[in-house]
Amino acid sequence: MARKVGAYTRISRDDEGESLGVARQQQDCERLADLRSWQVVKTYEDNDVSAFKRNVVRDEFELMLRDLRTGLIDGIVAYDLDRLARQPRDLERLIEIFDERPRLEFATVTNDINLGSPDGRTMARIMVAFANKSSHDASRRIKRKHLELAQQGKDSGGPAPYGWRKDDRTKVDPEAAHAIREAQREVLAGVRIGTIRTRWQEQGLGNPRAGTKRMAHHHVEQILTSPRLVGYRTYHGEILLGEDGKPIKGNWEQINTLKEWEAVCAAVAERKQKYPGKSLARKYLLSGIARCGLCKTKIRGQINNRWQPGSKATRYTYQCSVVNGGCGKVGRTGEPVDRLIAQLVLEEQRTRAAVTAVPVDQRWSRDEELEQVAQDIAQLVEAERSKQITVGTLLQLLPAKERLRDELKLERARFYKEQKQAEAKGEAANLTVDEFFELPIERQQEIVLHSLSAVIIHPAGRGRRKFDPSLVEPVWR
Repeated sequence: MARKVGAYTRISRDDEGESLGVARQQQDCERLADLRSWQVVKTYEDNDVSAFKRNVVRDEFELMLRDLRTGLIDGIVAYDLDRLARQPRDLERLIEIFDERPRLEFATVTNDINLGSPDGRTMARIMVAFANKSSHDASRRIKRKHLELAQQGKDSGGPAPYGWRKDDRTKVDPEAAHAIREAQREVLAGVRIGTIRTRWQEQGLGNPRAGTKRMAHHHVEQILTSPRLVGYRTYHGEILLGEDGKPIKGNWEQINTLKEWEAVCAAVAERKQKYPGKSLARKYLLSGIARCGLCKTKIRGQINNRWQPGSKATRYTYQCSVVNGGCGKVGRTGEPVDRLIAQLVLEEQRTRAAVTAVPVDQRWSRDEELEQVAQDIAQLVEAERSKQITVGTLLQLLPAKERLRDELKLERARFYKEQKQAEAKGEAANLTVDEFFELPIERQQEIVLHSLSAVIIHPAGRGRRKFDPSLVEPVWR
């Protein structure tokens, strides 16, 4: 009876996605199996998967090892040993199985190595060690090339980041750029990134990976705060600086101005510090804002489980709950309360906007000071390079200058964040009530909290009554 073997095929990169490389390997492996009178019962294919990177799991390789160990296959045919392993630890796992099952078959198309013999295993270890060194050398050369490209402000290739055209990474995609800027305005206005992520997922924005059911939160955050938006070149996630101490600019079109980008980055960082690990999700407009008129405890929104589409019943209510430490004696239908508060707040903000002009286009007053500090740092570095000062002198003078530079950059980011936030929040003055309720719930709450510190809901007494606006008391800031 013919021995049942598995054919293992792998290629590290398949940019076209057509699997032509692994298909050629499979043909050669099947031809070799026929010459050995073996029967290939399964092909284990790891296409576009590295065997050198330690954090990469090769699913088909792992399945092949399990099938070998359990006896589902009697051996392996591969095109070359380096298709199977480029890390010595992977080879040792394979050798361990051949130790447990001495009659296993092994063959490669390009050479004749027998993992069942001591000499064959020694030769395999030597070959994998050389393959590992070759991968290390290639990795070092690639990293050096990428650093050189980064220093020249050039792209390092790969798929176009979201916001730029797929056929030309240097040109902005107008639709994607509009989506990014709109999402950034929402972030400045108080909308959660999770809300933006959900909307993007539904609309197919953000270039989600094929097959993913839920776009990652950090993926959306990275898109909205990427230094590439202002043309900065990065290397290993850090903004790359030139010899003059200034960020290196890439050879692509920008989506944001510096002050827009810094404002968004500052808003995201501030929210992480203010709410570490906490969710800002809300379902109801006045949750956490409304308070009981009797005990002054915060009132939360509660869904009405008896509500059905088309019914006249209310969808939700605001209820003082004993569970949350309240008296449990005050409750109110949710929709009319929300609509009343929206009308009052929008009217108040329109009145304020008519008499108060918010300066949203001022320039930061310390721009020249920051520029001078950057020049001082560049001059110190150049003086050490030209041997005018020693390294010791440089290291004594540089830290203070760098601290001042970083403090000024942080102050500039805060300034533009507050400016852009005032601009975003000021847009509420032009909204109608219906447009207000079309906004994300976090944006609605930001608009309300811009005018109100709380809403007091007073008891209405027993029995069914008509909604009385006088029993809803806004507390203005």
